[in-house]
Amino acid sequence: MSSLVERLYPLPATRRTPLSLLAWWESRRLLYNQVVGATGLVTLTGLFIAVPDRADLFAPPLLGAVIVYGLAANLCYTLGWVTEVAAWALWGREAPRMGPLLFRQGLIFAAGLTLLPLLVALFVLTVRTLLVVLGLVF
Repeated sequence: MSSLVERLYPLPATRRTPLSLLAWWESRRLLYNQVVGATGLVTLTGLFIAVPDRADLFAPPLLGAVIVYGLAANLCYTLGWVTEVAAWALWGREAPRMGPLLFRQGLIFAAGLTLLPLLVALFVLTVRTLLVVLGLVF
């Protein structure tokens, strides 16, 4: 448990060089991908259960979309260490230790964005069901 806490609330590297910052970020990429991937599985499972017409939902383009989304998420993750290295290059030792903050906020944003399609589908399903119950839609 403490290992997961240390990974989610990490201390920044004590010796800050571009290489140490890169190593710090890359040592957490697998955890990031695991969290975003697990969140994606929750979203896909929820959509499979919530969406009545599953044939359209799980058409072959879905696999391409999942791959593109995964690549885009990793590109955004890379921007985290690029931002921190740029700050270090610009301000040197005066640069804020922004790695842990960027990591946590980026992870929360990526997980939330990954859950968004499920939340939208559930909202639409709820509104549609409410309209049917009220007799406004047949």
